Amino acid sequence: MTRIGTSASPSQPSHHWDTVAAAWQQAQPDALWRAHGDAVNLALLARWLPPDGAGVLLKTDLFDEAVGDGLYPRLAGAARPIVGMDVAPATLKVARAKYHGLLAVGADVRRLPFADSALEVVVSNSTLDHFDSQDDIVAGLREFHRVLRRGGELVLTLDNPANPLVALRNALPFPVLHRLGLVPYPIGATCGPRRLRRMLRQTGFELRQLTAVMHCPRVIAVAVARAVKRFAPTRSQERFLRFLMNFERMENWPTRFLTGHFVAVHAVKP
Repeated sequence: MTRIGTSASPSQPSHHWDTVAAAWQQAQPDALWRAHGDAVNLALLARWLPPDGAGVLLKTDLFDEAVGDGLYPRLAGAARPIVGMDVAPATLKVARAKYHGLLAVGADVRRLPFADSALEVVVSNSTLDHFDSQDDIVAGLREFHRVLRRGGELVLTLDNPANPLVALRNALPFPVLHRLGLVPYPIGATCGPRRLRRMLRQTGFELRQLTAVMHCPRVIAVAVARAVKRFAPTRSQERFLRFLMNFERMENWPTRFLTGHFVAVHAVKP
């Protein structure tokens, strides 16, 4: 059996993220939009992860599971033990209460509390793009490499600054974005596809696939999703989610890095 031992102490919980998570859990904003985000990430995992689900899998945050269904229900259907982590105690508490089979630990991705080569898979969807600098992204990638066994797989997404709308959002001051209701938390550093490719090579990963996901016009889609969730019946909400998924066909276009809101990579530890 793979040993999941401690090799570093978790960082202190982030009171900021605790406050953000608690507010979202109480209000449950943008539930329909969150469901679309889950669907996009699940489609990516279905393409890139082995169908038999063998091995221990780490999900690097539990925000999605706390404020919606998240990825855990689908991941738990496979035969792999699932470990989830987060820095916010409120998020951990809700995720543990919702999913009793989830092993949830408080930790910082830059100092993972797992032994070397303890894991087979790391799923990190939009976790590393909440830090102050690209050095923090590299630190997280080095930790992912350390805790993965040889042949272990990494599925990672980050905000895509090659998308002009994402670049504009990231350039605006957080107080303005927050007052407009566009983001509930400060935007962190991120990197585009070329820089991310170099970071993966620098930290010892072998890149298998690199693409962009979440291609619908986000600002418009979020606003429409709020109205559909509030006023439309369940069947209409389901049709709206299917409509949004049609935009993911743009991943096959040569302009995918201009329209996708997230860079997505599948990498392995040689």
